[in-house]
Amino acid sequence: MTRKIVDLSIYLENDVISDPPAFAPKIEYFTHENTFAQIEPFFPGLKKEDLPDGEGWAVELVNLSTHNGTHLDAPYHFHSTMNKALGKQEPATTISEVPLDWCFQPGVKLDFSKLPDGYVVTAADVEAELKRINHTLSPLEIVVVNTAAGKRYGSPNYVSSGCGMGYEATMYLLERGVRLTGTDAWSWDAPFVHTAQKYSESHDASLIWEGHKAGRDIGYCHLEKLHNLEVLPPTGFYISCFPHKIRGASAGWTRAVAIFDDRLIAPV
Repeated sequence: MTRKIVDLSIYLENDVISDPPAFAPKIEYFTHENTFAQIEPFFPGLKKEDLPDGEGWAVELVNLSTHNGTHLDAPYHFHSTMNKALGKQEPATTISEVPLDWCFQPGVKLDFSKLPDGYVVTAADVEAELKRINHTLSPLEIVVVNTAAGKRYGSPNYVSSGCGMGYEATMYLLERGVRLTGTDAWSWDAPFVHTAQKYSESHDASLIWEGHKAGRDIGYCHLEKLHNLEVLPPTGFYISCFPHKIRGASAGWTRAVAIFDDRLIAPV
């Protein structure tokens, strides 16, 4: 039996474009050479040369949004309530309340990498792609979307790249029992720059964040800023994406991975 793990996560790092500039992560690095001043107060009388090789510790100070890096959005991010379409509208689940069994399930990859930037994927597009890969969705499968943005991570146009999942496409997945989805783009929805153009022409506010807002009707989570989706097959793997446990938060960082394992995947 063999196991292969594919990293689906981007780095948290400075100076690589992964967010609009105002929302970028900021990491300050303290090295072994410059941390003696942090250590000495714990041990009065200690001299730098007393330490092995005169080295202190390495530590980093990180200024982050919960939506920096590869992260899992909770239903609370999308709206204050969820499950209206299920007849039991209730407060939206925060990231610390997300069921953990949502976060380790068989994965399905939909390839929309050839669709143009700003395109809004429809339910018909999802249905056609599932037919192409010969797959019928099962409840709790994790559906990830490979867009043109995946290969543009770090480039100036990353945030404006890729297609987005519309309301109908998202509901198509949720109505079939999917509760966790993902994208290699900056957002599950089409990039804002494209939606803004459509809004300026129509002034239809329902176009704004329409895929996210499907969570009002059926609560769900999605991963954003995934990586390496192009190397995955359509099916035959598990995804693990447990979020950091931040009380009451709208999202949590995750080291998302795809796992190919004979012990997890039953023979076809």
